Amino acid sequence: MIRIIIIGEGPTEQGFCNDVLQSVFNAQDKYIETPKIKKSQGGIVHWSNLKKQIELHLKNTSVYVTTFLDYYGIKSKHEFPKWEEAKAIVNKSERITFLEQAMLEDIDESVRYRFIPYLQLHEFEGLLFSDISVIEEYFDDDEFNDHDYLIKTDSTFDNPENINDGKKTAPSKRLDRIIEEYSKVVYGSLLAQEIGLDKIREKCPRFNTWIEKLLAFEE
Repeated sequence: MIRIIIIGEGPTEQGFCNDVLQSVFNAQDKYIETPKIKKSQGGIVHWSNLKKQIELHLKNTSVYVTTFLDYYGIKSKHEFPKWEEAKAIVNKSERITFLEQAMLEDIDESVRYRFIPYLQLHEFEGLLFSDISVIEEYFDDDEFNDHDYLIKTDSTFDNPENINDGKKTAPSKRLDRIIEEYSKVVYGSLLAQEIGLDKIREKCPRFNTWIEKLLAFEE
């Protein structure tokens, strides 16, 4: 069985991997492990620390390693490779692809073939807008603060990954506005399970490409 280590930011990503991805990967004789980022207080850490963790896992020749991190949380202070160059790229999807390639190239050449860097555009919660009917069915009417904003968001973005990363308009901030007392840790994985991996892959092309790469790993 192939082991795939998915390094995520916290319990939301861990829950999604364990509850939504694990069964699909197990069916293809692949097993997922979901360690959190080391030395993190619930978010991104300096690239040097993350790189050290990635390469430590890759020392085990029987595993593949990937990341599942929100682009939204990365700042200049984290000093990701070629960060300043990436900021000059206007198209966010192209910018993130550039950053992922820079991350790959900064990993030890002897082991990087077993590493797939992945940054979520813009953050995990964007995936939850893949099917808003699930959100509408999951919560009672009195739990919505702004149902109209849910409809507006859905109609504005054909691709949920493009829901922008403003301080008030990032996917998680929108869910905070839409649903009373929304908790990403409590509801993130539950909603994703109800939406289903197939639907998320259908609506989110960058995410789908990542899943395809992971499923293509072979011993």
